[in-house]
Amino acid sequence: MSDTGQEQKTPQVPQQTRGQRRAPGAHAARPAPAEQRAGAAAETSGWVGWILFASMMMVVVGFFQVVLGLTAIFDDGYYLVTQDALLINADYTAWGWVHLALGAVAIAAAAGLLAGQMWARVVGIAMALVSSVVNLAFMAAYPLWSIMVIALDVLVIYAIAAHGRELETA
Repeated sequence: MSDTGQEQKTPQVPQQTRGQRRAPGAHAARPAPAEQRAGAAAETSGWVGWILFASMMMVVVGFFQVVLGLTAIFDDGYYLVTQDALLINADYTAWGWVHLALGAVAIAAAAGLLAGQMWARVVGIAMALVSSVVNLAFMAAYPLWSIMVIALDVLVIYAIAAHGRELETA
């Protein structure tokens, strides 16, 4: 209360409803906390780089898989062990086609991931999981290569699973 006995009134800012425009010179109302949280989720963070990293790693893994597949298809004698010493007894030509298909899927999913597509995130994680298992089974034939591809697959899974949604808003 003031000396005059009248209450001081604070100026009221008119609330803007959806579809209405503010009058020129009118001040915007502060967003409610729920609106602030929704806006914060839509902001792009520094983790978008992880998705770009994941998509580039998927291209690299895809290229490695294609090279590995073509080598298995065209030169069976290149690998360290015979086909019987593999975890799964299969012909190197069959392994080559599996690796070739995984590489093609990885490169296609990487392109979709860069476009922010949901299907690419699902396919990318699934491809990395399958690639890890296939390379684990192929480890006796070429251990260093398999370990390297498995490590890259783990990084791809982490980046897509933890930060995949952020590229949609970028």
